[in-house]
Amino acid sequence: MSQLVICGYDAIKQLPAILKEKAYKSIFLVTGKTSYTISGAEKVLSGILAPYEIIRFFDFEENPKLGDLLKGIKSFQENNQDLVIGIGGGTVLDMAKMISIFAPQEFHPLQYINGKRKIRSRGRHSLIAIPTTAGSGSQATDFAVIYVDKKKYSVAHPQILPDVAIVDPQFLKSLPGPTAASSGMDALSQAIESYWSIYSTEESRTKSREAIKLLFNNLRQVTQNPSTESLLAVAKGSHLAGEAIRITKTTAPHAISYPLTSHFNIPHGHAVGLTLSAILIYNSQVSEEDTLDIRGAAHVKQTIDELCALLNARDPGEAKVNLDKLMDEIGLTRDFRALGLRAKADIEKVLKLGFDPARVNNNPRKLSAESLRKIMLQLYGQSREK
Repeated sequence: MSQLVICGYDAIKQLPAILKEKAYKSIFLVTGKTSYTISGAEKVLSGILAPYEIIRFFDFEENPKLGDLLKGIKSFQENNQDLVIGIGGGTVLDMAKMISIFAPQEFHPLQYINGKRKIRSRGRHSLIAIPTTAGSGSQATDFAVIYVDKKKYSVAHPQILPDVAIVDPQFLKSLPGPTAASSGMDALSQAIESYWSIYSTEESRTKSREAIKLLFNNLRQVTQNPSTESLLAVAKGSHLAGEAIRITKTTAPHAISYPLTSHFNIPHGHAVGLTLSAILIYNSQVSEEDTLDIRGAAHVKQTIDELCALLNARDPGEAKVNLDKLMDEIGLTRDFRALGLRAKADIEKVLKLGFDPARVNNNPRKLSAESLRKIMLQLYGQSREK
């Protein structure tokens, strides 16, 4: 499924022509509770959307949950709109994507989420995604995340991909520093993980390579003193990272992050960043015996060397230092204890709940439970030393 991508300052000004061309009459608008106003999107869109019948849905929590999705589906079905617009961060865009794909289905969403039934066509309505953060890349992917009883599921289908993605950096100007840091680290992690994924291609690497450059070199400024140039850079980088993981999916750091978010309330991008540099070191030590990439251990090591260069480092050790330094400088603590992990039992909980085979097996080096335990305990020990 193809997608129209419009990226750049004032990209939103092309929305009226899109709406007119398709002759939409009614719009189901999915937004955050407050981000719609704070980002400036409401002010910009109020005039654009004035001629249309609008139903706005924002009654959901951060990190999409099944109960919230059911409320959104009910509202959509009651009003039968012909266009869904999602405008917000990753949670908002994922919610819009899931309402769009599940509302026309015959059975309860859980039957599709747990794989018991196959998703059919989205139906006649269209979907437009407009991000107001630079991180999730959700506007560029054909999958969405949902939590059921604190367990994370990823729902994938070609028609989950929005028909149109409008990436306008003007909506990033008011992002709070912590949100910009967490979402930006999510995007950087996506790009790095996509680059070393066993499913990487020349196309995905071209996208992730450019994303890493844009994000790594601009995240500090965006979180501390954003400029028009740095905001545009991270907006582009985030979208490219999203396009890259649409091809490759993510790997170990993302798999480990989900229980950190659902059980310890660590924001998603922050949670991903906690293990990113350690997994980079782990992957750099790959051998022919434990590589999962059919291109071999030498290919994986070359990939890590290329990543080091992109991270302004001479070797994996220096790359780890640079990534850890970036986390510190943008205000994302690496102290596990400060984040609420206070005992080895908490590490075991993460191990038990953080092994998503689909993502762990995308990693270029086989990651066993014992290997992950060693990594997590080492990180926890470093927290205790601070």
